[in-house]
Amino acid sequence: MERTFKHLTKADRIRIETLIKAGVKIKEIADMLHVHRSTIYRELKRGRFTALNSDLTTEERYSPDIAHDKYEENLKSKGGSLKIGNDIRLANYIEEKIMKEDYSPAAVLGEIKAQQKESEFSVMICTTTLYSYIDKGIFLHLTNKNLPVKKNKKRTYKKVKKTQARASAGESIEKRPEEIETREEFGHWEMDTVKGKRGKSKNSLLVLTERKTRDEIVMKLPEHTAAAVVNALDAIERKWGDMFKQVFKTITMDNGSEFADCEGIERSALGAGSRTKTYYCHPYSSYERGSNEVTNKMIRRHIPKGTNFDEKTDEEISAIESWVNNYPRKIHDYHSAGELFEEEIRKIS
Repeated sequence: MERTFKHLTKADRIRIETLIKAGVKIKEIADMLHVHRSTIYRELKRGRFTALNSDLTTEERYSPDIAHDKYEENLKSKGGSLKIGNDIRLANYIEEKIMKEDYSPAAVLGEIKAQQKESEFSVMICTTTLYSYIDKGIFLHLTNKNLPVKKNKKRTYKKVKKTQARASAGESIEKRPEEIETREEFGHWEMDTVKGKRGKSKNSLLVLTERKTRDEIVMKLPEHTAAAVVNALDAIERKWGDMFKQVFKTITMDNGSEFADCEGIERSALGAGSRTKTYYCHPYSSYERGSNEVTNKMIRRHIPKGTNFDEKTDEEISAIESWVNNYPRKIHDYHSAGELFEEEIRKIS
């Protein structure tokens, strides 16, 4: 049974007491209340007290009154007067977004503001305060273990000299027009692949990121080859039809063997002539595809390294693509890449 992330009420606590006295197992109680069993264990610890029996022996028991009083006391006393203690609906919303949809604390609060949802809650808090609440254990379920990235340390790169020889026969990124670098024009993409479990996964993922909107296309490749990449791009072109050239003006990629067929990537599958223009990064210079790098980290939150992609269905990959494109992005003032991409497509249409 699917569990929801909700705070236990006084009625829930009375029910727990009744079930415990009836000898019901912890897992069964958790299922009845639609919470994780660890929630019940924490609740029993919160309401524990030592009772004196009529024969003067003692035993540990659970009191719903003690548990509920401690719960309310925590909301009021931790870190002073807690704003979120006045709006359980906001607390539940935050837990849902972080624990079920893998949002970061900043993304949750940013999305509320971007989508103008403030009126749905009686209070609002800032990102720093939310991190503080999580650190102090204010939430019933949410802990630091649920956060996707606790500290985002900027990665450093060793830049390669531009005169370095390249293996690819394609055109160098050095010749890519400077206006593409500014990200002001729509239709310029970065392309990369994400490999599965070494020695096990025949399939890999083809990942394309639009530089201006950061919108993402994620496709499963049957094999990690140049032919598979060309076939995937052919499928994308057929999907977009005459609009392809306007949406995919250029594609920048690395020098991997799967991108070796520059001619096949550029030529149109719908008729004579080219469909796009390609540029190749310098070897060992992944920073030249910065958008790809950021998005690949987001994908890895759902498909960790060592995953066998052969076991993933197209529907599962599509769901990950949708999650990435609907995720509130700080760089877009917490609007999603999908929102901006649709806006650009409306301009073309």
